[in-house]
Amino acid sequence: MISVQNLHKKFGKNLVLQGVDLEIEEGGIFAILGPNGSGKTTLIKCILGMVIPNKGTIEIEGKRIKRDWKYRHKIDYLPQIANFPSNLTVEELIRMIKDLRGKQTVDDQRLIKLFKLEPFLKKKLGNLSGGTKQKVNIVLAFMFDSPLIILDEPTSGLDPISLIRLKNLITEEKAKGKTILITSHIMSFVEQVTNEIVFILEGKIYFKGSISELKSKTAQPDFEHAIASILQQSYD
Repeated sequence: MISVQNLHKKFGKNLVLQGVDLEIEEGGIFAILGPNGSGKTTLIKCILGMVIPNKGTIEIEGKRIKRDWKYRHKIDYLPQIANFPSNLTVEELIRMIKDLRGKQTVDDQRLIKLFKLEPFLKKKLGNLSGGTKQKVNIVLAFMFDSPLIILDEPTSGLDPISLIRLKNLITEEKAKGKTILITSHIMSFVEQVTNEIVFILEGKIYFKGSISELKSKTAQPDFEHAIASILQQSYD
């Protein structure tokens, strides 16, 4: 599904990605993890075409994405911080995104009901709480039937019931054969939903594999301690 080869990205003198090589197979849930400043967000933005790498190639479904913006129609994206126009209502925003995407939605009405957004449809986005905005963000990310879904910190601001519904939604999309990339600082969430993790450290892939393989590699009894072990090595 995704092939990243020898990817480099520099911002000024700061080398953020240093020769990243990564293969993401089609189907399944993959968590991209790493400490702040490790390069994971830059990698995702390169895949989305929001950041242009200094060197290297990215292919999606066997085609290079450089100078080919149309590949983005195959991606649904949930940003970590959604800067919605505060003067729009929720239903106006959903309608606008439908018009911009220009393709048939799958189940936006089901998602609205799933996350109990009916009372907020006519409310302006600037008046909503952070958690409600995140639910709107989730609806926008899942209402199109695209083969690749990228979720950047999707649990932010969610109440426990909405978090359970999000987990179920991600599992449903996986069952359809979709490829899902997730970044999250909530290790319990990552452990519950992902098939494999990709850990980035100082702009390089430190580890790619299952959680059990990571625990074996670090000789730690659980996932959180395995991640802490990697982070401790980076600080030493």
